[in-house]
Formats: sequence, C-alpha cells, structure tokens
Amino acid sequence: MTAVASDREKHEQAAVPSKRPAVRNAAAAFVDLGTLEVLTTRPDAVAQFWQAHRDHRLVGLRTSGTTTGTSKTIVRTTDSWVDSFDAIARRCDLGPEDRIWIPGPMSATMNLFAACIADHISASWTVSDPGSATVAQLTPARLVRLLDQGLARYPRLQSAIIAGDGLSPVVAERAHDQGLHLSHYYGTAEFSMIAMGTSAADLALFDQVDVQIRQGHIWVRSPWMCEGVVKDGAYTPLPRQQSGFSTVNDFGRLEGTHLLVDGREGAITTAGATVPLAPLLARMRPVVTHGELYLLGCPDAHVGQVLTAVVTDQDDLDPLRAWAKQELSGALRPRHWAWVPKPPLTPAGKVDTRALTEQLSEPRAESGSCR
Repeated sequence: MTAVASDREKHEQAAVPSKRPAVRNAAAAFVDLGTLEVLTTRPDAVAQFWQAHRDHRLVGLRTSGTTTGTSKTIVRTTDSWVDSFDAIARRCDLGPEDRIWIPGPMSATMNLFAACIADHISASWTVSDPGSATVAQLTPARLVRLLDQGLARYPRLQSAIIAGDGLSPVVAERAHDQGLHLSHYYGTAEFSMIAMGTSAADLALFDQVDVQIRQGHIWVRSPWMCEGVVKDGAYTPLPRQQSGFSTVNDFGRLEGTHLLVDGREGAITTAGATVPLAPLLARMRPVVTHGELYLLGCPDAHVGQVLTAVVTDQDDLDPLRAWAKQELSGALRPRHWAWVPKPPLTPAGKVDTRALTEQLSEPRAESGSCR
C-alpha cells in the first residue's frame, strides 16, 4: 500500500499491547457484571478495549439490533478478537503505512473491530477524513454510493474492506473495474470472523473456523466466539453444543471450504401463509445482475403483509418479474415491486429495512417507484 504520513486523531492514542498467549475458556456460566468493561459507542471505545486487554478483563460490546430487532451486549474476551488480527491484516494486505477510513459509529462492532486492527498493526485510522485514507471500511451500501460518486474524491484510496451485509459479485466487479481492491468478510457480533473472500460468491472459511450446515442453518465452532450475551440486565452464556458448535440461525450452504450465506432468520405472513425470506432471497438474487435486491413485508389491512421486492437498479426489475412469474407461485411470488436507487441507511451504513418498509408503505412514496 502507498505510505501516508498523517497524525493520529486524539482518540487514537491508546498504546497497543504486545501479543500474548491466548487463554481459551469455555463460555462462562457466570459473569460479574460489575467488573465487565462495557465499551462506549464513542471513538474512545478503542482505548477502552486496549485497556481491558491489558487488564485481562472481559468486554461488553453493545449492538444496535439492526439485524435482529433486539439490542443487547455481547460479552467476549479481548483475545477472541486480538488473536485474529494478524491473520486478517495479512489477508487484507494491511500494514503500518496504511490509514483506514471508518465512517459510522463505534456502536457498530465492525467499525470498532477495524479501528482495533489498525491500532494493533500500528496503522492510523480516521472517521472524518476519507481523502487521507488508503483503505476504507464500508458496508456494501456505502461502497455502492462511493462507486457512484467516483473515486476521484479519494486520491489515495487503494482498497476497501466490506462487511455488515453480503457483497454481490456485481458490485465487487464494479469496484474492481474502478481499480479498487476488495476484501469481504462474513461474521456476526457473537462469532466474529467466520469467512473471507472478495464477494459473497467466494467466501472461504477463516483460520481455525469449522462450519456445519444443519437444516439450512450455519453452525460455527472457532476460537473467535463470544462468551455470552447480556440482555435486559441478565447474562446468558452463548449456547454451545458439547462439540463446541453454536448458531445464530443464519441460513447458508457449504461447498467444500466455501460458504454461501443466504441471510438471517426472518419471515413475513401474508394471507395466513408464512414466507421465510432468506431462502427465497437466495433463489432470486442470481437473477439480479445490475444492483441489489431486498425482500420486505409491507403492512396491508387485508392480507397482513404484502411480499415486496425492491431493486436498486431499474434494469433488474423486468427480468426479475418475468423470472418470478415462471418460477414462483402462491405466497412466494412478490405482489409489489419497487425500484429504489438509494435505500435509506442506518447510522452504521446498512440498508435500513424498517425505514424502507415505512417508505414503501406510504401511499405516495416519492423516493421509490412501485408497480
């Protein structure tokens, strides 16, 4: 990567501890919440993390609940992150000369994770100065907007790390054509790193990660998993089988060491029929060749929810509707179709499906085209 001479911002001054042997314990059945270091959602969370690492304390990572709808605090050892940093840096070709642009709040664990990696390898990072960055940490939605703007605004930018949602090969190819090197990973707040690649189509299992597919769900075993979860003031250990495997109910398929992720458990009910969204989305996505696809349940007084397909590129709309007419029937076929070039985003940069649902449920949505 091209060297960048930049001063660190004040909140980046935490000293980075030297590597130490990992301590691997089974998920703790009891955690003293009084000694748990719950990290803030501000940039100083990075300094908090490294202090907890030096003190051998567990950390609590607040989640926003944008995926599951429920906020909680993930409890983990700092080693469960730190011991993976060198391997991640190698795969992403990161070095001390790099400067990582991390837009979005530290309440998003992927952002805090990236900032801690930067400190670990003695790189610098910034929230607000993308023009100085050689690397960007982005969600797929933010990557699309960056590509739409063009890279002329970011003269030093050479690569991007994409996380927070699946990165379509179509978008990855756009980035490649504009000269941007991509690293894409799939992980969860509970399990941390699971698989890495260049898009959702070529994710390979990360170091020391074992995956099994059971009834369509992804089960994971690795040293990168959390200890448990605090919700409503009560601590619950991470449910693990005796073999060490656990799941957060993401759907997926395993082909050798390559993992195809279909999405999180979720369903809508329309006219009394339950429609699981993740398996349906997995069937429909290969038809979309220009942009992204989202499935929603828009409220309806007569049938409860109407299955709605949303594309971000208008050229995908007619081919997808024609395919659905031939391949899908009954409740599985979307009844409403929408083109929304720029879906609303959460502060963390993910597509805000709740806001998008509300937007499309308005009688005259001006920012999308329904038919």
